[in-house]
Formats: sequence, structure tokens, C-alpha cells
Amino acid sequence: MSGTALQWFKSSYSGDEGGDCVEIATQPTAVHVRDSKTPSGPQLTVAPDAWAAFIAQR
Repeated sequence: MSGTALQWFKSSYSGDEGGDCVEIATQPTAVHVRDSKTPSGPQLTVAPDAWAAFIAQR
């Protein structure tokens, strides 16, 4: 899937300083994760239940 077709959201834990910033885009069957400093770079795609388990560990 093209990154331009997704609606990306910056993590609430990302600061305004331009440092370590993570963005996600959700779909019913997938959660896409990317580095906001390199939007055309690689993306990680996981199942929504895997993402929920990851977030629950914070």
C-alpha cells in the first residue's frame, strides 16, 4: 500500500524537537508504523491485535 493513501498520525510520545518521532496509520486489518523523519523509508506493518499487545506493554 502506498504511504500517500494512508492517514498518518504522530505518536503522542513524540516531542516537538524533531527527534525520535513515530507515526502510525491504521486500517481495519493492519497498523502501519514509520519514522516521521523518513516518511518514504521502510514501514512496519502489523496486525491490529499485535499492535494492541505492544501498546499494552508501555
